[in-house]
Amino acid sequence: MAKQKKSLFGRQKLLLALLQAFGGRLSNIALQKYLFLFTEIYEQDKSYEFVPYRYGCFSFQSYADRRRLKEVGVIADVENWRIAEGADDYISTLNVSTQENILQFAKEFKSVKGDDLVRHVYKHYPYYAINSQIAGDIMGAKELREIEQKRPHDEGYKFFTIGYEGQSFENYLNRLIKNNVKILCDVRKNPLSRKYGFSKSTLSETLNKLGIEYTHLGALGIASEKRQYLNAQSDYDRLFDEYENTILAQNKEAIETLFQIFLDKKRVAITCFEAESCMCHRSRVAKALSELPAWKYEIAHI
Repeated sequence: MAKQKKSLFGRQKLLLALLQAFGGRLSNIALQKYLFLFTEIYEQDKSYEFVPYRYGCFSFQSYADRRRLKEVGVIADVENWRIAEGADDYISTLNVSTQENILQFAKEFKSVKGDDLVRHVYKHYPYYAINSQIAGDIMGAKELREIEQKRPHDEGYKFFTIGYEGQSFENYLNRLIKNNVKILCDVRKNPLSRKYGFSKSTLSETLNKLGIEYTHLGALGIASEKRQYLNAQSDYDRLFDEYENTILAQNKEAIETLFQIFLDKKRVAITCFEAESCMCHRSRVAKALSELPAWKYEIAHI
């Protein structure tokens, strides 16, 4: 098992150590709540990040990791959180400080279970309960009002651009949720990514679960080979000037389609890879929109 242990990411070892500290087996809801609380209480740089989902805080990355841990024989199956028989002592693989934190956390929270555990999370972190299907059954009126206050209420017209470079999947999703984005328009030519969550199939499926629509506007993308050898901002500017004069000029119908989507949905985001909009062609897509005669709306890069 030592070879398997070396092949795991640090976050995966932490997850297994936490599961081990709670007896090696937890329900889906309990694992999410304990993992969330541990990262909130003890970690500045989060091993896992979370989004508000059906039963509160949820990490899509943890589920992707569970599939990987099943493949290497550490997790017994992909339906439950159960360490396989004969697995290593994962607590001992962590540094001493984290070991102490894991054991202290388990000691403090082992008796907090079921609805009490969920209530604890909802009370102290109400944002993560905004999409909960069970909050109304287990929370009081005052607590429900606090949850409602965390829900994004902006409904006015606003156009966003967003990149995922250097960010977790959950961080990206939270930016969309907090800005009440109704539809994400993917302007990558080929919407594939080696980074978990950002290929078209996973991204569209996940957004659908969160009540956000997805559409792909590949006609507005740039071929990947054109993005090679970009070093200085001047390189990006030259590429995007060419992009404006060719692809955008030849695809005015796609810009009009995007505008009509915006008029219909009111809160729309376009997405590509780069963190900084000035280094991404999505900035020129937004510019093309802003130059339409009927445009009178705010554009924000998030």
